[in-house]
Amino acid sequence: MFLLTVSVSIVLLHVLCNKPVAKCSAGHPLSIKHRQYHSGDLIIAGIISQIYIFSELKTFRRHPSAEPLDELNYFMASWTYLASMVLISTHDRFITNYRCDDKDNTVSVIVGPNPQFCQYVANILNLYKVPQLVYGSSPVVNSNAQAASLHRMFPNEYHQNEGILHLLLNFKWTWVGMVYIGNDSGEKFVHDILPMFHQNGICFDFITEIPRDSSSTKIENLVLKFYEMYWIIIRSTSKVVILYCENQCIVVLRIVFHGAEFEELPFKSHVWIMTAQIEFTTIPFQRNIGIDSFHGAISFAVSSNEVLGFQQFLQTMNPASKNQESLMRIFWELVFQCSFPSTDSNEDIGNICTGEEKLETLPGSLFEMTMTAQSYSVYNAVYAVAHALQAMHAYKVKHSGMQDVRGQMQQQLWQLHYYLRRVSFNNTSGEKVSFNQNGEIEAGFDIINWVIFPNLSIVKVKIGKADPHVPVEKRLSISASDITWPRMFNQVQPISMCNEKCLEGYSKIKVEGKPFCCYNCLPCPEGKISNQQDMDDCIECQEDQYSNNAKDFCIQKNRSFLSYEEPLGIALTTLAVSFSFMTILVLAVFLKYSDTPIVKANNRSLSYSLLIALLLSFLSTFLFMGEPQKVTCPLRQTVFGVIFSVAVSCVLAKTTIVVLAFLATQPGSRMRKWIGRRLASSIVISSSFIQTILCTVWLAISPPFPDFDKHSMVKEIVLECNEGSTVLFYCVLGFMGMLALISFTVAFFARKLPDSFNEAKFITFSMLLFCSVWLCFVPAYLSTKGKYTVAVEIFSILASSLGLLGCIFSPKCFIILVHPALNKQGQLIVQKRK
Repeated sequence: MFLLTVSVSIVLLHVLCNKPVAKCSAGHPLSIKHRQYHSGDLIIAGIISQIYIFSELKTFRRHPSAEPLDELNYFMASWTYLASMVLISTHDRFITNYRCDDKDNTVSVIVGPNPQFCQYVANILNLYKVPQLVYGSSPVVNSNAQAASLHRMFPNEYHQNEGILHLLLNFKWTWVGMVYIGNDSGEKFVHDILPMFHQNGICFDFITEIPRDSSSTKIENLVLKFYEMYWIIIRSTSKVVILYCENQCIVVLRIVFHGAEFEELPFKSHVWIMTAQIEFTTIPFQRNIGIDSFHGAISFAVSSNEVLGFQQFLQTMNPASKNQESLMRIFWELVFQCSFPSTDSNEDIGNICTGEEKLETLPGSLFEMTMTAQSYSVYNAVYAVAHALQAMHAYKVKHSGMQDVRGQMQQQLWQLHYYLRRVSFNNTSGEKVSFNQNGEIEAGFDIINWVIFPNLSIVKVKIGKADPHVPVEKRLSISASDITWPRMFNQVQPISMCNEKCLEGYSKIKVEGKPFCCYNCLPCPEGKISNQQDMDDCIECQEDQYSNNAKDFCIQKNRSFLSYEEPLGIALTTLAVSFSFMTILVLAVFLKYSDTPIVKANNRSLSYSLLIALLLSFLSTFLFMGEPQKVTCPLRQTVFGVIFSVAVSCVLAKTTIVVLAFLATQPGSRMRKWIGRRLASSIVISSSFIQTILCTVWLAISPPFPDFDKHSMVKEIVLECNEGSTVLFYCVLGFMGMLALISFTVAFFARKLPDSFNEAKFITFSMLLFCSVWLCFVPAYLSTKGKYTVAVEIFSILASSLGLLGCIFSPKCFIILVHPALNKQGQLIVQKRK
């Protein structure tokens, strides 16, 4: 590879720099145009330098049996330094640092395409302030003085890097490989491109350096390094590989791929993305080697147009008139596999070149009939120098009169830098050529698709453009439908990702130890969605929405409350109405038989009060049903609390009176004075009053209010009554529980009283049922959600109220209605005696 790059620089230095430009007439600077088409050296040298290596051609011509590496020491950087020195010395007489005539004066040097050899040239020519027009990658400069002598026919590489990034993002290629040449330019490319790509979500499967050869490199070691690189590329999972190097890389990679094919090694197609520093290059022994590996490649190229007259020039070119050492003659002999007759040799030379052979008959792998982008840059460079010379000449004439302007210009050619930086003209293809303040040409990049046919012909199709002079969102324009992809992909755009995209409903999760482009997919949790592919995190639904089963969109939650229309509401309403009707029937029975002994024995006023309280308890459940309102919410718990307190206090009063009545019958007992309506009324009123005070404080400080619970239920917004002060709510329940516990305790100790006072047994059982219901209520209330919480409380009210109604009043109603004979005073006395 070192061999190849050195020789390219030698070609351009000798052919481009030492002939036409140096002999350009000061009086007719644009006569360079005629010399370009008349001699063909300028324009054709730019093309040949990218297709054949001049020095290697000479090696093959002189030593047909020699191996290319036999004369490796001949192609050293020192030859580039020597060529640079020759440019500023006497023609055909190399005397270091001396010029013995003034006929040949180098006014500018066009150099490229390899940056390391541009650097070698600059190290010499910068000392003499000779302008250098670089048509490939610019060398890395360390000072402003070095940069001042360089005029770049290659746009700022940042724009190319940005174009590659936009190309990858356009096709959503986030998992790519990179092969680069290991010089200053390649390392700078890697250094610049990695942060830019990472910031935009693109990472690399591999980054490998093309092995570099040197005079000390053994051929077997070099081959081993190349095949190590080959295996890295083949084993990668990326479908896209960025190739950053110079022209000779194509030569090297063709050798590697051909060797792998010959050895029947595995092969995998990639989409090669190549930089503008690369153009197709071949050497003689690759004439019949296939180039299918690069079919479908996408490359960048400095923007160019077709030059008028170039095709006609190529078709009429005849190298027979050139001298024996002409580059054109050597090129002609090799591509057409013939030889021009030599007067110095009488040996049989085989096929004779006539000079009438046609370049258009050559396959594209050997010669392209269209002007390449690098040749176009050389073409513009020549005209840039001509226009700068013209501007400089006009200025000198204007300010120095008609004196020896040519001689004066030869002494002050270093001033050409000023005019080169300010040159601006339209070339023959109508394109504007100018430099920016950094000495870089104002141009963009064309995007080229390589289409390779089985006969080794190459067609480069322009599929887009990267223009740095437009807004960011428009900098890349590309026609994907015009792209021919590698055959392996069956004309389907390839996907190059570390893993498949996370579908909607999933989010990405990083995989430890792998680049950030590699990730796993995690389903979105409940209440979150991802409505796009490859989302970094799931989006949480709004409070009034929930995620669907696929977790890819949010659904509006339904409003939920315990309504009368739903089955649960209908069932509870039916029970409440039924139990209320039963209570009314019991109350009616007790009113009708109010004068009977059994009704009198059970304290009629307390019985009536208890039945009315139970009736209101059943009816209070309707406050809990339906949509919560500003009126019903404060009433439901407070009304229920007061009513139930009345009911439980009535039971407590009945139990207390039963106990006191038994104690009053004992001889000498003073309890008789406590028996009466006052005691029962005081118990009921005091208990109800305390509960009423608690409810009043509750309503005054933090009353219940309608609220929305958006979190308890996944798919529903629960319309509920917020209890306000939870402490006061549990105080109300706690007070009722205390009354019930006292009633149960008193009734439990009085359960073995004589049969005439068996009220205590029924009260004990009813209070046991009552306490059991409300003890179960607490965990059930806390564990249920939404409308079922309300249903649990309604059920507890109905069950506990029914327990009191059934256990206390059903035995009495049974005797009154079924066995009226037992409802007599005599029966009570007999039972008492027994």
